[in-house]
Amino acid sequence: MTTVNINGNNLSFEDLYAVALADAQAALAPDARARMDDSRAVIDRLVASETSVYGVNTGFGDLAEVRISRDQIRQLQLNLVRSHACGVGAPLSESETRAVMLLRANALAKGLSGV
Repeated sequence: MTTVNINGNNLSFEDLYAVALADAQAALAPDARARMDDSRAVIDRLVASETSVYGVNTGFGDLAEVRISRDQIRQLQLNLVRSHACGVGAPLSESETRAVMLLRANALAKGLSGV
């Protein structure tokens, strides 16, 4: 089976096709994992230092000045995802889902999201 290694910078249309429609597997390249770990460490340090970070430990929009307690940060992030999960329409097909998930994973592999 073919494996497409993603690192946030090298995904081609051919790779997207292979994963979405030709049953290729996707794998995270080691350099991407390292960038993601480094990015997450920055977020963890900021939270530990109690520095206000918009959308991490503060509210959003008009609530940007509202500080979220450390024990509620995980719930804040879950609520953010839930708030965007409405009116999405019909479910995607398996191939559409594989394509969208690969694109999202590739964006996260850039190591700029703190996940």
